[in-house]
Amino acid sequence: MTSIEVPYSIAAALPTLSVMDITNDVSQSVASADCRAGIAYVHPLHSLTIVRVQERETGFFEDLEVLLERIVPSGNPNRERMVASLLSPRSEQVPFADGALCLGRFQRIMLFSLDAEHRSEWSLTLLG
Repeated sequence: MTSIEVPYSIAAALPTLSVMDITNDVSQSVASADCRAGIAYVHPLHSLTIVRVQERETGFFEDLEVLLERIVPSGNPNRERMVASLLSPRSEQVPFADGALCLGRFQRIMLFSLDAEHRSEWSLTLLG
């Protein structure tokens, strides 16, 4: 699991946000599994945590900041819960073949924790 540096502007807009890149952990689990092809279901274990397949680049965070500020202004006391519900569903399904994830060249599996606890727990279910 690799922590991702969140740009200052979005860190100020969502001070409780932490982002972890879990791609390598998921890839290792898929590679060591008995089934060689199927779908990997990645699910967060907390209601204020979300899993997303996304390119890992600064422009995404800048766009997310603008979107969230327009929809759920930063002064809202229930902002984390509202953002979590807007970004639902909270889990991702990633196909895999020959023991490797089928992701685009720059795509990563990221875990977004929206609360101050910075939760990094997630589960993986492989169907194949």
